[in-house]
Amino acid sequence: MGKRKTQRNNAAMLDSDDDNSSVSSSSTMRSAGMSVSGTEEVELNKDSLLDEAVDNLYEKRGSTREKALASIIEAFNSNLQHEFVEKKFATLLHRCLNSIKKGSSKEISLASHTIGLLALTIGPGDKAREILEESITPVSQAFKSGYESSKIASLLECLAIITFVGGIEPEETEKSMQIMWQLVHPKLGSNVITVKPSAVVITAVGSAWSFLLTTMDRWSLSPKLWLESITYLSSLLDKDDRSVRIAAGEALEVIFEMGSLEKFATEAEGSNNGSVSEGNKSKEGLLHIQGLRAKILNQVRDLSVEAGGKGSAKKDLNYQRSLFKDVLEFLEDGYCPETSMKIGGESLQTSTWSQLIQLNFFRRFLGGGFTKHMQENEFLQDVFGFTPKRNLVGGEHVSNNLKRMYKSPNSVINKARTQHLNKQRMLSERKNIGHFAVNVGDEDS
Repeated sequence: MGKRKTQRNNAAMLDSDDDNSSVSSSSTMRSAGMSVSGTEEVELNKDSLLDEAVDNLYEKRGSTREKALASIIEAFNSNLQHEFVEKKFATLLHRCLNSIKKGSSKEISLASHTIGLLALTIGPGDKAREILEESITPVSQAFKSGYESSKIASLLECLAIITFVGGIEPEETEKSMQIMWQLVHPKLGSNVITVKPSAVVITAVGSAWSFLLTTMDRWSLSPKLWLESITYLSSLLDKDDRSVRIAAGEALEVIFEMGSLEKFATEAEGSNNGSVSEGNKSKEGLLHIQGLRAKILNQVRDLSVEAGGKGSAKKDLNYQRSLFKDVLEFLEDGYCPETSMKIGGESLQTSTWSQLIQLNFFRRFLGGGFTKHMQENEFLQDVFGFTPKRNLVGGEHVSNNLKRMYKSPNSVINKARTQHLNKQRMLSERKNIGHFAVNVGDEDS
């Protein structure tokens, strides 16, 4: 397919490259401005605070556990806690799962987010797989324990992240996608109580479902499931809530990029080799698919030029128009939008719908921690093929401002380094004197 440069009014993108650079530089300068021993004390203090937060997850008072989870999330966003996770992985996972099983809606939301951050910090492997296996049942049950929208949205994000990181087989991803789908499109039965999902929940399902869809092979899902999802997503394009229409449009982007409608058409035409009745059914199926595509094309065209007034969030109107203009151009001409954003002086680029959906999802999930993770999280770097800019001074990753601090003989860093070297020299001299005295004593004896 073709590619096209496009300017997107994407709310999920970073607001300012300069802001991100300054944040990155200032935090690095503060940490580097300390002496070696001071840095160690700060790290020890952070570890002790995290240990205390995990201990507080055992407290009976729910508000105490909520504060503990909030502090853990803040710590995981500001730094990649690899050493802490190595020590406390099992404890943190099981305490968070306990919060999901027994906590308030707020506690469940916080615990879900913490588990997602835990998976992202660990990256793919046995532990990420353990997170998925241990969490999928409690998360599924939590969906049924109440219908508070923010709680459901947090659980959906958690399920999406732990499946993205820990899922290996397509069946595992499809299972998570089906769990999500049931929230908005349940299979009716004698023991099923249907509750009309809110716009927030529908939007969250669409976002999480399409995020996982980007990892799937189009041939992995059954045609029935594809057709059901496309039909439902088409119906969402007519909803009043703009966030719902946008989420449906983003999901359809991925489906069209995977060529799923073309797949159905091919199968329908290829199946016309049996009896007359089978041939009639295949023709009916092909006409249905072609009609569905034409319907979606008209819906997308209308949404790309919407005048406003339909939907509550006017600030999203420009993004909706831009989104559906890109979808329309893809459907008509096969062009994918290309996007680029600066992270620490390097460009992170996307050239497919799937990459853009993934980028936006991680941006929303990590919030202010996205830049830090993109600069240091090797898993996310691998996902997007991103190589962060590294300035090496003494083997450390530092900014341009920090390099100037290193070069200045009067800088705090150089003074601290001189003090440290003098201390090491004195210790070395004492050891040598002691060693010499011992040798002299041995010779006298």
